[in-house]
Parts: sequence; C-alpha cells; structure tokens
Amino acid sequence: MPPRFTPDLPAALGYRMPAEWEPHEATWLSWPHNRDTWPGRFEPIPGVWLRLAATLAAGEHVHILCGGADVRAEAQAMVGQLANVTLHDIPTNDAWARDHGPIFLTGRNLPPALVHFGYNAWGGKYPPYELDAQVPRRVAELLGCLRFEAPLILEGGAVDVNGSGSVMVTEQCLLNPNRNPGVTRQQMEQVLADYLAAPHVIWLGQGIAGDDTDGHIDELARFVGPRRVLAAVERDPRDENHAALSDNLRRLKLATDEQGRPLEVAELPMPRPLFVGSQRVPASYANFYIANGIVVVPQYDDPADAQALAMLQAAFPDRRVVGQRATDLVWGLGAFHCITQQQPRVGNGS
Repeated sequence: MPPRFTPDLPAALGYRMPAEWEPHEATWLSWPHNRDTWPGRFEPIPGVWLRLAATLAAGEHVHILCGGADVRAEAQAMVGQLANVTLHDIPTNDAWARDHGPIFLTGRNLPPALVHFGYNAWGGKYPPYELDAQVPRRVAELLGCLRFEAPLILEGGAVDVNGSGSVMVTEQCLLNPNRNPGVTRQQMEQVLADYLAAPHVIWLGQGIAGDDTDGHIDELARFVGPRRVLAAVERDPRDENHAALSDNLRRLKLATDEQGRPLEVAELPMPRPLFVGSQRVPASYANFYIANGIVVVPQYDDPADAQALAMLQAAFPDRRVVGQRATDLVWGLGAFHCITQQQPRVGNGS
C-alpha cells in the first residue's frame, strides 16, 4: 500500500511537485564559476549559460544566482542585458542548480512553497558545498515563500515526477549510504510521498558510466506524459552501459503508474561513448529540459543527435525542440537538466 500522508507536511496540505511540462513561472540557474568543475576546459562554459538563458527567456523568466563581486560582474557582462533575466546576489559553490536548488511545489489556492532537502555534494565528493546547501533557504527568503525542510539528503536530479502521484528514482542513488546511512526503502518512500506528493515510487537500478551522482534518474529515464516515459537504452552489448540500461528498461516495462496502468515506454538512444582524455563522461539525451514552449535537448556531435531531437519533438508536438551543443558542458559531468530548476506557475492545479 502507498504511504499515508503525514499531517502538516506538504502533501497533506495539498501541495505537490508538478510535472516539468506544466506551466512555469521561471527557470533558476546558478552562474558557473568553479573552474575545477571543467578542468582545462572552462573557457567556453559561460557561453553555454548565455545561450541557454537567451533561449529560455523567450518563454519564461530566468533567475540566475551569482553571489560575490567577481561572479556577479561576469554574469552581468554576459547576460545582464538580456530581457526577462534577473541576477541575484546569492553565492554558490558550483553551478548545478538542479541538485542544490529548491524543489518548488504548487497547489490550488495555496501560497507558493518549496522543499529544502539536505545537500552534501553527491555523497561528500566535492567539498566545500556549504553555500550550495543553503540555496533553498536563500531562495525562499528572496521570494517570501513557504519552506518545508525535509529530513533527508536528496538532489533534484535524483527524482522525476509525472505530477499526479508517481516518481521515478534509482536504488543506486536514493539508497546509497553516502547520502542517508541507515534509511530504508520504506522510509524514503514516505518522504517522497510527504514532500513531493508522489506515493507511487518506480524504482530503477543503476546509473551510467561516468556519472558521479551515483545514478541520477535524469540521465536514465524521464516522464514525458502522465504515463509515458523515454528510457535511455544502449544497444551495443559490449558497452559498459548495456546491462544497467537493459535492466532499467525491463523494470519500466513491468511498472505501472499510480492508477495501476502500464507505462508507455519508448527507447531513447544513447550517443556513442564520449571521453575527455581517458575519462568517460555521462553523455545522455535523457538530460533534456522542458520549459514553456520549448524543450532543450543536449547534442553531442553524434549520429544519434537527430533521432533524439525527433523523439522529443514527437513527445512534445506543441513545443519547439531546440538542440544545443553539450560536449563542453558534459565535461563537468552533467548537461542541461542538471543546470536548470523549474519554478511552477502559482496555483498551477491541485
């Protein structure tokens, strides 16, 4: 049986985490400044943020965290003159807004709210992270919205919801002792129910090679409709991703939505293995971002780029699908979904 909602927590009060395709008030980004994230290849990275911000600002407001004089000056010079973009003096350790940012909630006739999960840089891998851990609190203060502080560590890239009660996650990430030692599957499911209003949990297994997040779902499988999922697949049995992605696909084909209906699963290709030097990076088309009127899809100078664009266009026929080059960005071990965080429109449904 699904967990019962705990009184006085978001779901019991009528809040939920909406699906990414539901109308946005804004997108939040954190300006890149940590050169250690892209060792030896930082120079083109601010331009990635410029192109993304300009694309998103055509359909929704873009908020960019850029605390500190030097970071603020660079962001101002690059994107400060763009219409529909606002810069905020909130400092960060790094640029992965999906993971250190708040998870925004919505609910009919309810005031704006967000969830503040704990954050420890993917299991303590990249200290310091104290500034990133405070971003949700700072954003709540900036917006004057309710902040629900969750009792566990969880990154935004670790969950993907359909907005009506289902959430996809991986065992490798959510049950990893480097986040929440001793926490059981049942306890994690209760937290997902209480704070995201997602009591129906679809558990996948392992992530892809090169992914330092321990298997974030946004590299593997994504909801593109209430029960439609795009799942990354690796067809080459010699590739190290083949077994894990095949197991995830098997699980999805056996899974249901919150109403017990089978999922509609389409197979999203993987690009060819991509390396920076000898290091494989987690290149995946599943790391797309859905915004108002558009979908931004990573491109890797790969023959499968066009197929990925076509599949996303078929999934979102009323949106413009935009391919943006991610070969520089992914050297930091993430792509466009990893650097964005959506803020839903206030009162966007129940």
